[in-house]
Amino acid sequence: MGVVDMTNPPTKDFFASPALSLSLAGIFRDAGATAAAATASASMEVEEGDEGSGGGGGSGSKKDDTVEISSENSGPARSRSEDDLLDHDDDEDDADKSKKKKRKKYHRHTADQIREMEALFKESPHPDEKQRQQLSKQLGLAPRQVKFWFQNRRTQIKAIQERHENSLLKQELEKLRDENKAMRETINKACCLNCGMATTAKDGSITAEEQQLRIENAKLKAEVEKLRTVIGKYPPGASTTGSCSSGNDQENRSSLDFYTGIFGLEKSRIMEIVNQAMEELQKMATAGEPLWVRSVETGREILNYDEYVKEFSVESSSNGRPKRSIEASRETGVVFLDLPRLVQSFMDANQWKEMFPCIISKAATVDVICHGEAPNKNGAVQLMFAELQMLTPLVPTREVYFVRYCKQLSAEEWAIVDVSIDKVEENIDASLVKCRKRPSGCIIQDKTNGHCKVIWVEHLECQKNTVHTLYRTIVRSGLAFGARHWMATLQHQCERLVFFMATNVPTKDSTGVATLAGRKSILKLAQRMTWSFCHSIGASSYHTWNKVSTKTGEDIRVSSRKNLNDPGEPHGVIVCAVSSVWLPVSPTVLFDFLRDESRRSEWDIMSNGGPVQSIANLAKGKDRGNAVTIQAMKSKENSMWVLQDSCTNAFESMVVFAHVDVTGIQSVITGCDSSNMAILPSGFSILPDGLESRPLVISSRHEKSNDTEGGSLLTVAFQILTNSSPTAKLTMESVESVNTIVSCTLRNIKTSLQCEDG
Repeated sequence: MGVVDMTNPPTKDFFASPALSLSLAGIFRDAGATAAAATASASMEVEEGDEGSGGGGGSGSKKDDTVEISSENSGPARSRSEDDLLDHDDDEDDADKSKKKKRKKYHRHTADQIREMEALFKESPHPDEKQRQQLSKQLGLAPRQVKFWFQNRRTQIKAIQERHENSLLKQELEKLRDENKAMRETINKACCLNCGMATTAKDGSITAEEQQLRIENAKLKAEVEKLRTVIGKYPPGASTTGSCSSGNDQENRSSLDFYTGIFGLEKSRIMEIVNQAMEELQKMATAGEPLWVRSVETGREILNYDEYVKEFSVESSSNGRPKRSIEASRETGVVFLDLPRLVQSFMDANQWKEMFPCIISKAATVDVICHGEAPNKNGAVQLMFAELQMLTPLVPTREVYFVRYCKQLSAEEWAIVDVSIDKVEENIDASLVKCRKRPSGCIIQDKTNGHCKVIWVEHLECQKNTVHTLYRTIVRSGLAFGARHWMATLQHQCERLVFFMATNVPTKDSTGVATLAGRKSILKLAQRMTWSFCHSIGASSYHTWNKVSTKTGEDIRVSSRKNLNDPGEPHGVIVCAVSSVWLPVSPTVLFDFLRDESRRSEWDIMSNGGPVQSIANLAKGKDRGNAVTIQAMKSKENSMWVLQDSCTNAFESMVVFAHVDVTGIQSVITGCDSSNMAILPSGFSILPDGLESRPLVISSRHEKSNDTEGGSLLTVAFQILTNSSPTAKLTMESVESVNTIVSCTLRNIKTSLQCEDG
């Protein structure tokens, strides 16, 4: 039975057996003291008892007791097994007490015994009585010995697991400490006690940096998912070099030919989703009644949602999301741009953002799922992110992730569909998902002479949130981010591009600029000015807006930033003040008033009431309101030139202007490059208030009147350079100065239009 005579104390061979070494190591590993081991060995000498086994019950013959040395009874606490003590009490008599005490015999498990018990332990750490009996017979051990061995083995495993869990908890604690430290640093950022504004540009741009990092994080997650797929698809050591496309490295960096999916979705599943979305878009774009019903009041098409649910399989959106509202709209129009360039502008995130500067504040291609057929992008599929805005800080932005799919339907017809995928949204950043796209997009039909017919469908599912009372009607009616807005902007931008590229411009449309190069240079500068204006006044996370109330009652939002190295703006501390108001004047009347140079002195406090002279006038659209002008405001002190860009379309209008250096603008007029000319725009954004569909009087006559157009939502924005040193701090005097400009401008506009009570 593997019993070893231990009459003589163990010497150098005490740790020779691997079984003994293993058991002792398990007990004394945490104690870590050699003295403890010595104590254990010393305690192994115990009094021998009688064991009533074998040899007959009444023979009186005794066998030396044995005590096993293994993981279940190693150490001082287990110098004698329970069996030994019980047998000792039962068989001990007065005659035996007088005998000389004998040394106890010990045994240890053999390597074969341990191996067999370890094998069973791996299969069943908690063997039942039957298994223990069978194992004890097989190994020649007592059932109680087997039982104790398994108990101690479980204790050892549990101790190892606890140490591992403690290590993980310590790591998690360190992470939490780092996060807590970062939060404390954010809270302790220095802020102005009076206005609450960040005192450094870094503080003011925290949210923008966070969102940019989230977009980058989404890209990295997509990359990790692809690498995991590759590792799972190819065996270790297999070369995937031949699977990579040999095109542009920048493109291949984020999209590989062996790409199979994203965020747990197989590529085949993604293609199935976008193909279903494409079919739905085509039906939504071409169907008439009863799916779409035309409004009698506004003439716009309204989606019959009950018919939509019947026609398409709509998944329930009640899976833990906040209550959402549905916005659906459709618009048809003709644009002046050839089909290939139009498709390209949708598939390139930067071009797409530049095409819709008043709607898109941020755009990025997170990942390319399929490149499509070069060079026309047929079949291209890509994951994109967009932040949608209105030109006011009062309306929150909408962040949306979606998959865009471009497909050629026929020789003269293309389709571009956007659809959000739940699995992708959840894996990127659920906190950002305020809006999701149901199948939306456009059908583009190629017409003659560089024209295209576009059918635009916009179908959104958005979280319900609080909207300022001024913009509640226009937002909740779906006009703010609807198809009409997108289509009007697209038509305007395509027309602008045609006028920019034109070489046969009539003289009446280009006064004050003698050369074609000069015309293009001025138009390019004006476009950059307008883009900067749109970028500066929205509710994008680029800015941190602080509310400031004036003595006259206007609510003004103020933000500040520091320009360190952008040559397109003056270097230093820049403050922007924005205020949005409702005026009981039609958008057309208000736009004509603000763009009219002869009436500029009525509202512009910088002109000091002096006359304004027109230096140049460049048309950039068929509507006379779409023009770029250069105006000179003469005063006794100096002569100041203003570059003004007027834009209008079927949905909104803008008047953007900036004071420019006379010498610099004269060089631009001659055709010099304007990219390094510093310019700081201010201006106005004009929107309908959304109430034009609610006439106060019903009449059988259909004559057009300005009164039926409703009122206007006017946003006034001024930017000033408060200090040419980027390291300077913002002062309350600077904030009050720009607030005064906004307040006085609003008061002058109301006075001139006779709507002081508006």
